[in-house]
Amino acid sequence: MQILLLVVGLMLAAVLLVGVGDRLRLPWPALMVVIGVLVALVPGLPDMFTLEPDLILPLFLPPLLFATAQRTSWAVFRARWRSIALLAVALVVVTVAAVAGTATLLIPGIALTAAVALGAMVAPPDPVAVEAVAGTVRIPRRLLSVLQSEGLFNDATALVVFQAAVLATVSRDELSPAGLGLRFVAGALGAVLIGLAVAWLAQSVLARLTDTTGRSALTLVLPFATYLAADELGASGVIAVVVLALQLRRNADADEAAERLTQTSIWNVVELLVTGIAFGLIGLDLRQVLIDAGDDLPRMLGHAVVVCAVVIVVRAAWMTMAWRVVRRGSDSSAAPRTGREAVLLTWCGMRGLATLALALSLPLTTADGTPFPGRTEIVLIAVSVLFTTLLIPGFTLPLLVRALGVDAEADAEKQAEKMIVLRARRAAVATMEFEQQVQGVPDDVATGMRERMKRLEGVLSGEPASEDDRQRLATLRRTRERVNTAQAAALSAARAEVLAARREPGVDPQAVDRVLRRLDLRTVLLD
Repeated sequence: MQILLLVVGLMLAAVLLVGVGDRLRLPWPALMVVIGVLVALVPGLPDMFTLEPDLILPLFLPPLLFATAQRTSWAVFRARWRSIALLAVALVVVTVAAVAGTATLLIPGIALTAAVALGAMVAPPDPVAVEAVAGTVRIPRRLLSVLQSEGLFNDATALVVFQAAVLATVSRDELSPAGLGLRFVAGALGAVLIGLAVAWLAQSVLARLTDTTGRSALTLVLPFATYLAADELGASGVIAVVVLALQLRRNADADEAAERLTQTSIWNVVELLVTGIAFGLIGLDLRQVLIDAGDDLPRMLGHAVVVCAVVIVVRAAWMTMAWRVVRRGSDSSAAPRTGREAVLLTWCGMRGLATLALALSLPLTTADGTPFPGRTEIVLIAVSVLFTTLLIPGFTLPLLVRALGVDAEADAEKQAEKMIVLRARRAAVATMEFEQQVQGVPDDVATGMRERMKRLEGVLSGEPASEDDRQRLATLRRTRERVNTAQAAALSAARAEVLAARREPGVDPQAVDRVLRRLDLRTVLLD
């Protein structure tokens, strides 16, 4: 009963903190961590919640990864594969090496493999943390897209390094860089195949399901099933779930307006509640870490400060190098293009669920029964890096964005959404004229409908409907079936054009999704 009360309490706190965060202009996930810390530090509080470390990633990562990946597209990854490789693989490896070297100098008696395991814990910025914190701040979509792309794949690199390092520590073997590389490539390729296979199977099943509730329920189960299947087969569950989400989004039917609205609402609720529970648990787990440290806490915290500085400096140096390379190129979508963008991308390297789960999953002993070298200090350092990179940027990011002036570009990016709106309107008007001839729509009715399709620009831009528009809508609903058919065809053409734009390089998927949602709402209202 205590566990149930805690989970319900965390969900309720998440719902309330969303409103508080909006009013204070602060990211509510960071507030959720603070609430968890305050609860954990209450004197005399019994241990209410103990979650197996092996369950943290399978329970929380699949739905949150799936929800985040649905906001991007294959076109984005094709356009930014170099950035993904440099950030999700190369930067993770460099961070692991820097942290491992620092740990061997600081922690007495720690094995090199254990130090590598620590580096793998703290190396990957978390996609859930980035989306939950940075996504609420007015930063350019181009930069947020880079952060999301990095976060969706870097966990796979870190997990491979971590598992190999822990296995080598427990068995007292040596790490093989060549073996690590081969394992990562094999796991990534296997995950891509699994993600594509599950997506194909899911689409076959969805084609035979006519009930919207059942179809939506299937999409809730798929991320968990895909993650577990990939994990059992030795592939990357992270990459498999991301590939599944991208493929399902790519093959979405333009005419599934009602279902798309339903699933979007469901996933918004799921993402809110799961994120709230996850970030609340991050704060609650601080209690046990402090208890385990005991009298050595001051010394360990000193080491943690050094490792935190190393993690931040490595990312800052990497982003500075990337800026110097990008500014010489001609790719307008690359980042960082300025020193201010490099500072912002450095500040947004937030750690989260993956760091917590890997820290808690460290074994207590090695194969011969001796204690895992430096386990308590490793866990404390990992949690310290998590709190430093999550809470400090979380509460200061709005101020930093305003100070750097990069929020001005966020306003300019609305022009991209306007271009998508214009494409949808042109497709609707052209189809309306064709349908007038095919369906034999009377000239007076067709004229009114053409005018309505032309007014899609204002509707899709989010402008409120006027009283005249509402009256015209009522009139259209009373017209004959052939008018409805023509109108549905026009809106279908608009949706198809918008989805086609989503697959094109350089198009912001979230701008497309906003326009598509308004089109879907319009279609449902007309139906």
